[in-house]
Amino acid sequence: MKTKATWPIVVAVRLAALALAGCAMAGGSQPPAELKASQSFGGSSATPGMDAVIDAAFDRFWAAADAADAVARAEDLVRGGVSFDEAFRRLRRGRPYRPQTTGLVRLTNRTPDGVEHHFAVTVPETYDPRRTYAARIHLHGGVMMRHTNVPPAGAGGVGALTGDPPQFYIVPFAWDGAPWWTTDQLLNLREIVDAVKRSYNIDENRVVVSGVSDGGTGAYYVAMRETTLFASFLPLNGFWGVLANHDLRVDGPLFPNNMRNKPFFIVNGERDPLYPTEIVEPAVAHYGKIGVALEYHPQAGAGHNTQWWPRVKDQFETFAHEHPRNPLPDTLTWETANTLAFNRAHWLVVDRLGAARGERPLDDPNLVASGSRLEFGVRSSGNRITRVVAGSNAERMGLKPGDALVRLNGDTAHIAIDAEEIFDGITPGSTVTLLVARDNAPVELTGVYDPTRVDVAPRPLFDRDEPSGRVDLLRHDNTVNASTHGVTAFTLLLSPDQFDFTRPITVIANGRTVFKGRVEKSVRTLVKWAAIDNDRTMLFGAELHVRVE
Repeated sequence: MKTKATWPIVVAVRLAALALAGCAMAGGSQPPAELKASQSFGGSSATPGMDAVIDAAFDRFWAAADAADAVARAEDLVRGGVSFDEAFRRLRRGRPYRPQTTGLVRLTNRTPDGVEHHFAVTVPETYDPRRTYAARIHLHGGVMMRHTNVPPAGAGGVGALTGDPPQFYIVPFAWDGAPWWTTDQLLNLREIVDAVKRSYNIDENRVVVSGVSDGGTGAYYVAMRETTLFASFLPLNGFWGVLANHDLRVDGPLFPNNMRNKPFFIVNGERDPLYPTEIVEPAVAHYGKIGVALEYHPQAGAGHNTQWWPRVKDQFETFAHEHPRNPLPDTLTWETANTLAFNRAHWLVVDRLGAARGERPLDDPNLVASGSRLEFGVRSSGNRITRVVAGSNAERMGLKPGDALVRLNGDTAHIAIDAEEIFDGITPGSTVTLLVARDNAPVELTGVYDPTRVDVAPRPLFDRDEPSGRVDLLRHDNTVNASTHGVTAFTLLLSPDQFDFTRPITVIANGRTVFKGRVEKSVRTLVKWAAIDNDRTMLFGAELHVRVE
């Protein structure tokens, strides 16, 4: 039975966080010249007694069990009177980590929709809590053959697919009731990453998602719906076309546009009986066409297995090492149909959907080129011609609406096969003889089969049954240029590492300046997003709410 996910706790966390935050508002007909957020303090704590209060508040904050708990404890930091600079310094330094048991650790997690998940973490034998470690999330295959949430005996490692550098391996488990292509598993990944970062010194900018077979397909799914946590995606023996299968009841909608945010390392086998390179490569070409950064490594003669791993391992690990996450990228794009969940990419949050004044059409990476076809010039129902295109090869040959094709070059035309299909096996340039029934009389026609090659309109890969909106961002210095489509409001999360708060910030949406002014840093905003993100490298000092209308 398929799990239907809801997001009551996720939404509650977000609403509680918004209640804590001081923020700025942009847009409308008269944007303010300067905005005041909640109170910000300069310098460090005023007295040794206050230092003790702040120390205690941070101890409680670091001890939070999860993001919701951390949001609740964040207000203690504000009430304690910590300055922005002191809070920023401590958040950048992060929590103290303690030595931990190494080797394979088995854990469980219950997602906000009430589903229990098992996962395993392999801790490096040389784990030192004083240094950071990369983490690889490995999504296993064979999902639809598993009928319970309990992992098979002995499962939990990545087997032979290990690399040489000491790193964490995180293995979640999926089954037919909660496969990788469900909202529930996205919630699961979020909470797993958060939990692991609270216990182990993980490098937030080196968390990658990989997977084999169904897990490789799952990596594509994650990239189209969640990007902020991850540095790159490394699908092995997977294929995104699986996600267009209606029988799998994939949670969606899916947005190929979102794959543009992170690089991909893709491996497929030439003789894979499920996803051979001949069907994968057109998709890989499409990724490149729409601007996805990728490395593609087809494996000659390989089937649906990972026997090629010894040849690929060094390239795989080098790719992961050379593509750390940029926590505050200057370019971003995100498309979503839900403004309560999965509506964020790093420092961009999509708040409201709808048509906005001045928006222009954006390219649609969901449209996949269908190539070309031969146009003879007839339309038919079965072998009976219903229309002849003016000026076409069929018209020049003498065919007319109402004709029923009886024979082609002496071969009988089946009454149930459309006339266009009957001509499929004919070589262009060859002479053909047709026998048609016209007004209940036989008519013989002869001519040269000389169809025109025409381009086929691109087709949507993933069906969309609800409206969506997209925002593209480009930051240069203190100016942000936004192009939107189907979005009337969005929020920019402003980091002191990315923006100079001593100077005005300018936001241009669809060619129109919607905000220009100073924005003040807010302790409340800083600790709120630190609670949600649990990320030392992605800290935000203010929110700027932009109305595109």
